[in-house]
Amino acid sequence: MYCDKMDLSETGQFPDILFDYLEGKPELASFYRYAPNLASFKECTANRNLDHSVRKVLVKCLGSQYQSIQVPEAVTANIKKLENKNTFTVTTGHQLNIFTGPLYFIFKIISVINTCRILKREYPDYDFVPVYWMASEDHDLEEISSFTLFGNTYTWETSQSGPVGRMAPASLNQVIDKLPEDVALFRKAYTQFNRLSDATRYYINELFGLYGLVVIDGDQRELKDLFKDIMKDDIINHHANDLVEESSSRLTGLGYGAQVYPRTVNLFYMNDQLRGRIVREQDMYKVLETNIAFSGKEILELTEKSPEMFSPNVILRPLYQERILPNIAYIGGPAEVAYWLQLKDLFKYYNVPFPILMPRNFAMIIGKSLNKKLKKLQISGKDLFLDVNKLKGIYLEKHSANFISLESEKKIMDEILESVKNKTRSIDHSLEGFIEAEKAKILKEFATMEKKLEKAVEKKHETGIRQVENLKEKLFPGGKLQERVENFLSFYLNDPDFISTLIRTFDPFDYKFNIIYEE
Repeated sequence: MYCDKMDLSETGQFPDILFDYLEGKPELASFYRYAPNLASFKECTANRNLDHSVRKVLVKCLGSQYQSIQVPEAVTANIKKLENKNTFTVTTGHQLNIFTGPLYFIFKIISVINTCRILKREYPDYDFVPVYWMASEDHDLEEISSFTLFGNTYTWETSQSGPVGRMAPASLNQVIDKLPEDVALFRKAYTQFNRLSDATRYYINELFGLYGLVVIDGDQRELKDLFKDIMKDDIINHHANDLVEESSSRLTGLGYGAQVYPRTVNLFYMNDQLRGRIVREQDMYKVLETNIAFSGKEILELTEKSPEMFSPNVILRPLYQERILPNIAYIGGPAEVAYWLQLKDLFKYYNVPFPILMPRNFAMIIGKSLNKKLKKLQISGKDLFLDVNKLKGIYLEKHSANFISLESEKKIMDEILESVKNKTRSIDHSLEGFIEAEKAKILKEFATMEKKLEKAVEKKHETGIRQVENLKEKLFPGGKLQERVENFLSFYLNDPDFISTLIRTFDPFDYKFNIIYEE
């Protein structure tokens, strides 16, 4: 395996706000506290403190969440360290996609692991724990119920509803039976655990426990108890709505737009079969699409008594995470970084430290067979980011001695016609328009001739052209980045060292796109 890198801006795949954030554009300075570089961690660790009582609850809850699985020493040690004031976390969050979902989820996990390793070398007086926050309370089953392996899509058919982390995963056995290979890791995960969250913790622990990755599920009463004061404030005073709307307005004014939108109440009512949005209608609080309703007094009493029955939405979830973790950095994709930029004022209001925001690693994996085809076609990994027509042009230019381009002839003709126009000007100005119109006709004919000649060359090389098109589709399935579609098993099944190789390859502080070639 070897790696080539390209600037993110060269890929044509990422939003301007990501580039401007990484470049430190002054217009964005008010939306974050620390720059995403290694030096920022010195100040961040000095300013980050978490009450010892919160740390104790956190460690106790993690202990209970891990009690049903065999825990590697690296994980056990990291959980114990979290009770110490000199221990901090680096966190990423993600949905509970079946079979891990798209490749980029694996990239996120590797990014937090490698960040902690580098931080420990740079700041040896502190400990840094990589954390994966399971979005176990999400209720959008459609978003997690499919995955793509070797170009084929597999879907979990289930009628369950409510928070996905509480769903029973046993019926995923039917999906495993359809796979080209039996994957014992996932069969055990989905058949031996009663909740999808527990199954996910199990297989993530099997894949990454060796590296000390700690998996946390925020769906626990004791953890929600640490957040209930903010939930109550949101229910009654709606500060999150006002603060995030103002931040979003400023970002929109700068031309970036908003990724997420706050609501008057940013909480869901939750039980095993339901996660329903709470809306305020005058003095009542109703759960949409149900008959459940509360007075202001009743909902505050329920929040105090049973905080686990309330689930933060996309606006409050980051705040909840940072309230219960000694977190110094959050690692996510471009959209996540952008939406966290909407939240800084919200964090400030509730006196919760705002973490360093780091984009995850980005990559495309070119397998052995595809790598051989690339070499044969004389196309580079970077070329693949071009439009398919430009990509075909590169191929034809390299493989056809008769490759046709009339650019030089068009330039000569343009010069001739300009000379004619200049001579005409000295005789009769009124003829200039006629000459210009004729010039346009002639150049248009040149373009038509060029296209016909190109088609003739393409026909001569149609086999190679098809190979180029197929290569583009395989590495950009449906026009999307490979990492957003293909599952890691497409590589892991053939190479059990796939994850460890990526860990050795990725640098979380090098914000480039990685093109990885297998040999």
